[in-house]
Amino acid sequence: MNRIWFMMIVGSLAFLLWSDPSLALNSMVDAAAEAFSLSLELCAVYAVWLGILEIVEASGLSDKLAKALRPIIRKLFKIEDKEAEKMIALNMSANMLGLGNAATPMGINAMKRLDDGSGKATPAMIMLIVLNSTSIQLLPTTVIGLRASAGSTSPSDIILPTLLATICTCLLGIFLVKACHKIFRRKKK
Repeated sequence: MNRIWFMMIVGSLAFLLWSDPSLALNSMVDAAAEAFSLSLELCAVYAVWLGILEIVEASGLSDKLAKALRPIIRKLFKIEDKEAEKMIALNMSANMLGLGNAATPMGINAMKRLDDGSGKATPAMIMLIVLNSTSIQLLPTTVIGLRASAGSTSPSDIILPTLLATICTCLLGIFLVKACHKIFRRKKK
């Protein structure tokens, strides 16, 4: 994949130098400045939400959240590990707030707890990956932040469509994981 990206960059730069050499340096400097500005704005958003998640963890609210989500987590994951439940609950709540990158550390910790050492993905691990990828977005903060930084007049207009789309994908993902698990379990017998 690195070679493909490298070839695309080199090809684009060669075409730009061939078509308008004076524009090449200006384009690269402008793009670097825009990328830096966007990265800084997104870092600020993530810093705030990661701080809030750390406060949630330190205050014990994560345990209460895990307890509230325990029936759903136990039904979907079929696990008894309280620490894994807590990490899954934090991962799910961060994803629901649209903080996919902030949810990653909790997802990694949950994956480690769900690993049975066999070298193969367990059904609980597969469910976590699917729920992490298709999670319901109650508040898509990252996309709202991107829209606001791009100058959108109403960046939060995407909340309802995003909520509806993510509910559909999440339910479909859960159904497919459960269906595939049943199919493969039958084949093993």
